[in-house]
Amino acid sequence: MDHRGDRACRRWSTRNGVLVISPTPSVDLAVVGLGPSGRALAHRALVRGASVAVVDPHPDRRWTPTYAAWTDEIPGWLSAASRSTETASPSVWGTRPRLLDRSYTVLDTAALQEGLELDGAQRFRGSATELNRESVTLADGTTVRARVVVDARGAPLGAGVPEQTAYGIVVSPDVARRIAGDASAWIMDWRDDNGTDGSSLPSFLYVVPLSADRFLLEETCLIGSPALDFAELSRRLALRLSGRGYEVTGHEPVERVRFAVRPPRGGTAGVLRFGARGGLMHPATGYSVAASLSLADAVATDIADGRVPQVYSRRSAAVSKLRSLGSAALTTLPPGSVATFFDAFFDLPIERQRAYLSERDDLVGVGVAMASLFGGIDTSSRLAIVRAVGGGKLRGRTPRL
Repeated sequence: MDHRGDRACRRWSTRNGVLVISPTPSVDLAVVGLGPSGRALAHRALVRGASVAVVDPHPDRRWTPTYAAWTDEIPGWLSAASRSTETASPSVWGTRPRLLDRSYTVLDTAALQEGLELDGAQRFRGSATELNRESVTLADGTTVRARVVVDARGAPLGAGVPEQTAYGIVVSPDVARRIAGDASAWIMDWRDDNGTDGSSLPSFLYVVPLSADRFLLEETCLIGSPALDFAELSRRLALRLSGRGYEVTGHEPVERVRFAVRPPRGGTAGVLRFGARGGLMHPATGYSVAASLSLADAVATDIADGRVPQVYSRRSAAVSKLRSLGSAALTTLPPGSVATFFDAFFDLPIERQRAYLSERDDLVGVGVAMASLFGGIDTSSRLAIVRAVGGGKLRGRTPRL
């Protein structure tokens, strides 16, 4: 139901002599932003029987990015149709190759969006200009009133905000095998055959199957402030692929990725921030969709049952701050040490890797993983992190939740 121009569901009033239009009746939940996190929360709230309004300038825009997750992070309620491919043992390469004993799933973006149905929700097409604890005001003056207001508009880009960027092409399985060798997928391939010399901001190759007949080959800047631009990533990708026997034609489908990896500071009292905007993006990897999907049902249940929804407990907030510290530490490393840093990380037992990458409430597990990693990296990397901590650089980069 799209309420643009629908006067039947609005109340007319005046404020300071200006005609104001607002919807009536109010709803249990108003979600601003219909990316994966906002749409998932709205969908689960509808499933739980809550009344829902959604606000987005383009509520029907089709999603195009590639979304993926560790298979054990995906919630059981998500339709099997939303899963496109699964790699039982993906590979990583820091300074040497290894297999990971943890399954990795690429989601079917179109099926994911379609599966998060919004039937029964009131839809408002427009940009939100003001959010408070009980209403959302749109640019055209429309007011959406709700018992719970959620801001799910993602983490905004801006000067000084760390970003992840990537540039990729879609190729056939034959081309992908030529590039990836015996590996079924590369989560990270930090080899320096992309034209870098160890003194510039590094990037890695990401290779995953999108379907039975399509693979994504993507040059990725994990985190930078500023991050590498698309032109540089494209140049590095072409050099890397050429050295492995494939010349980019320029006719391949292209994917471009750019997003902030730090949530905005502050916020409006009484407005719940969710998804990347609420700090659910992992600051050291850029992954957020699985965390948002996993938490959506619990938050939606709280809303439907009339409880105050909670995204963060004290423990999960502490875990998030630890991870932010780890992300900031990563940016202090000498460029030539990044590959060895990830060697040390993937040398950790899989349960410690999982704790750092996926567990929101395991404060001890995350702390042990980070301490183990610090003990496993080379001396120059440890000194760089210690100097950054001593100089207060990391404290300034840790986001407030």
